[in-house]
Amino acid sequence: MPRPILATIDTEALAHNLRQVVQRLANDARGGPAPFVWAVMKARGYGHGLEAAVRGFAQADGLAMIDLDEAVRCRELGWTGPILLLEGFFQPADLAVLAQYRIATAIHCDEQLRMLAQGEVRAPLDAFVKLNSGMHRLGFQPDEYRAAFARAQALQAQGVLGTVGKMTHFARADDDPAVTRAQLDCFEQATQDLPGPVSVCNSAATLTPGFAAGVRVSEAQWVRPGICLYGASPFASQTAASFGLRPAMTLSAQLISAHTVPAGEAVGYGQTFRAPHAMRVGVVACGYADGYPRHAVSGTPISVAGVRTRLVGRVSMDMLAVDLDPVPQAGVGAEVVLWGQGGPSVDEVAASCGTIGYELLCAVAPRVPRREL
Repeated sequence: MPRPILATIDTEALAHNLRQVVQRLANDARGGPAPFVWAVMKARGYGHGLEAAVRGFAQADGLAMIDLDEAVRCRELGWTGPILLLEGFFQPADLAVLAQYRIATAIHCDEQLRMLAQGEVRAPLDAFVKLNSGMHRLGFQPDEYRAAFARAQALQAQGVLGTVGKMTHFARADDDPAVTRAQLDCFEQATQDLPGPVSVCNSAATLTPGFAAGVRVSEAQWVRPGICLYGASPFASQTAASFGLRPAMTLSAQLISAHTVPAGEAVGYGQTFRAPHAMRVGVVACGYADGYPRHAVSGTPISVAGVRTRLVGRVSMDMLAVDLDPVPQAGVGAEVVLWGQGGPSVDEVAASCGTIGYELLCAVAPRVPRREL
């Protein structure tokens, strides 16, 4: 039989999370126009799979991602709405694909504007010109932005570009409102009186009460929620559940062994954990080759047979060990939830590992079987 490990993807949870975000935006708008929603699907839907994400986000206004091949695949799966490439295109040959599949693009550098001016585009491409408002990753500098936008408008007049919008990205929307406010002020100053739709809000800004409603726009606003749509939180101090979000991925496995470890004996490589007393330990069919973090420490939460317990010892390539003292009835075949429905949240596991839920969801390995609900 197959190795007993499974990633279950709940497409209804994806749809539920999208509805929660849309409702929050509508409430914040107080009867005014609510922002449109790009459902962000980077890294094959944050590790959930493109097929599941396209189904789960069927009611989104648009999809946003990084990879051109993934954008084309979304079209092949039947998505007919807008698609945005958040890093834009990388070479002139990409432009024909963008036009063929009606894919919009971010424009963040001179080289992209040059490729557009020199290339051949069969149909106008919608675009968002990106400002570096303080993230210092992608985007035109504030003193360069209006000139870059004017070049995009010239391409629009030539029929190369269609709608031309404005965008930026926040560095600390999850933990520092003052920094985020300063970035938004920078954006609004650099883009003042420039036409076109606006897109600035990531998950954290989208979930911050009143933030999207306070963005100055003359045309449409598009928000870009990502991690929250998958049932994890962008905030270290607020749980996904507090926003009414549900986990869309459950990583589960089974016990493949259970035995008693004598007091003082060590468990696993490096002997990093010693039994403080004679204790039952179970071995789980999940390891770092499955995407579970090797740097998870003893005490990381885990669920066995519906009971919360803890990881003990070092994570191996294909196995990890759990404390069975809280669940004495558990034996071989008992269900183990690493994260998700019926177990700890992915954010709890990530916090124990000194990382973020994004990384764990994206890291689940291809060898782990998937089941979509």
